[in-house]
Amino acid sequence: MCWKCGSDIILNTSVQRDSECPVCHADLHSCKNCLFYSPGSHYDCHESVDELVKDKERSNFCDSFKIKTHFSARNGTDSSASKDARKKLDALFSI
Repeated sequence: MCWKCGSDIILNTSVQRDSECPVCHADLHSCKNCLFYSPGSHYDCHESVDELVKDKERSNFCDSFKIKTHFSARNGTDSSASKDARKKLDALFSI
């Protein structure tokens, strides 16, 4: 799935550095499309990386890259934490 437009990506091979989304042409071998991308972590990555990748949306040479297959914010599903927060918010206004 593309991190930018949410389109399903069918891959016959692994994601290469020059792979891009066929719909929006976003780079697929980027931090934002990686399983290990974690904003707030060291260099925004769960893996032990030695160099900062400044542009998280552009392709890079990271050897730890692994394609992320699910983006809950893109496909309209809410996480359980999000559902709990929504219930609490709704409870504040229902009297």
